[in-house]
Amino acid sequence: MSDYSITNEYGYNKDYSYLNSLIERVLKGEKVKNANFSIVFVGNEKIQYLNKTYRNIDNITDVISFAFEDNQKQVYNNIRFLGEIYICIPRMIEQAKIYGHSEERELAFLTCHGLLHLLSYDHIKKEDEVVMFALQEKYLDEDEKTRRKKEC
Repeated sequence: MSDYSITNEYGYNKDYSYLNSLIERVLKGEKVKNANFSIVFVGNEKIQYLNKTYRNIDNITDVISFAFEDNQKQVYNNIRFLGEIYICIPRMIEQAKIYGHSEERELAFLTCHGLLHLLSYDHIKKEDEVVMFALQEKYLDEDEKTRRKKEC
């Protein structure tokens, strides 16, 4: 059984309990058992600090993942320690408006994206991007709340 936490440092006041089923779908789909990780909702200042400090990029971003398994699996007492995901709530809200979909969809996208990074997926190379983005859409499309709205 996997164990994860969602810490709402930002004070996001909308229901995000639907993320639990998304996280479970991703973990099951990726055959991950006995994993531990955390998700933290933050504001612009914190995400910019993290981006500058750890990536040397002095900008606000939407999501940052710190994968503990970058070089090798981190397993203790049969539990994998995957890492931490930081999601910038103001940027998430802004992007939902820009992309014309719900905050639920955007928050789910960032959560899925961050979790796939913890599971060693990346999108630096085009061929890796194709794989990672296809997986994101697959997991998001499995639930009406997180599915991309199709244009007529």
